[in-house]
Amino acid sequence: MVNIGIFLGTVRPGRRGPAVAAWVADIVDRRCAAVGVECEVKVIDIADIGLGLTPEPNPPKFGLYEREETRAWAEVVAGLDAFVFVTPEYNHSVPSALKNAVDTLYGEWSDKVAGIVSYGVNGGVRAAEHLRQILGELQVATVAVQPALGMFEDFVIADPLATGDFAPRDLQRAAVESMVDQLTAWATAFATFRAAAHAQ
Repeated sequence: MVNIGIFLGTVRPGRRGPAVAAWVADIVDRRCAAVGVECEVKVIDIADIGLGLTPEPNPPKFGLYEREETRAWAEVVAGLDAFVFVTPEYNHSVPSALKNAVDTLYGEWSDKVAGIVSYGVNGGVRAAEHLRQILGELQVATVAVQPALGMFEDFVIADPLATGDFAPRDLQRAAVESMVDQLTAWATAFATFRAAAHAQ
């Protein structure tokens, strides 16, 4: 069983993220079934976590979490084998709420694998590349395939401020499927690695 969390990485009102995350989750679920990998797929909205911006008194690397919401968040992440981050691009980077959610923990992320699905006027690629750097510091391996949804190519909108309808191109579905193949293969390998490390 590969437990995969689809993280909805923005909390902005009117966000397009829920539609993208639901679409990604459906593809992940179908692709796992198609290739014979048993997966449990869960969409996790960081808006529901309630972390706020009050930091823990101890550095996350020590895992000495004191706040109830932090411990609950740690339990969610610890229970996952792989992650898919669905993120827009804000000023060449990820939304602050996503950065905060990632930075709140440490060990729960480590020795696992992630895929990134970004979206924005330029496909959100700069946010995705920045997120790769952040995850690398947390010892999270990121797969090579990186679906990037264009605001004017994969959404039906009259202007960039409108919510619009999500209408991804077929090539994007193929990209997500390829990402899932890499994600599940790596997640299986990393699960073996974690089990061996804990046995030592």
